[in-house]
Amino acid sequence: MQTDNVVMRRAVDADAAAIAEVWLTSHATALPSVVRAHTDDEVREWFRNMVVPHLETWVAVAGDAVVGVMVLDGEDLDQLYLAPAWQRRGLGGRLVGLAKERRPGGLSLWTFEINDAARSFYERHGFVAVERTDGSGNEENEPDVRYVWRPVEG
Repeated sequence: MQTDNVVMRRAVDADAAAIAEVWLTSHATALPSVVRAHTDDEVREWFRNMVVPHLETWVAVAGDAVVGVMVLDGEDLDQLYLAPAWQRRGLGGRLVGLAKERRPGGLSLWTFEINDAARSFYERHGFVAVERTDGSGNEENEPDVRYVWRPVEG
């Protein structure tokens, strides 16, 4: 699948259901051993009522299908998920590039320690691990890592 024809745009309310499905399928594929703190329906409601209307939410759209989502909350790269069939094709890098454009002063994010693929991805894109926790601060009680990206002064 080519990513050249994928369009990045701000999400609208009508995208919320498709965004939730991308999140759910991606999470299930990448983190099968992590017990989610919320049901599928709660995740759908969260995207519909909280994320899309209140946070800077971007979608990657191929044809008429949402295949990726990125959510910015202040300087936090709060969510970055791709439909499994669209992973490892450069689309995640495009979304990170967009996040860096939108937040040129820097970004931070959390990812689960167990998610080696995500950690490698963020490190390849210039993020540096600055904090590790035992997971007591997140709903899943899963050890996590905070990453930070700062632009290179030049």
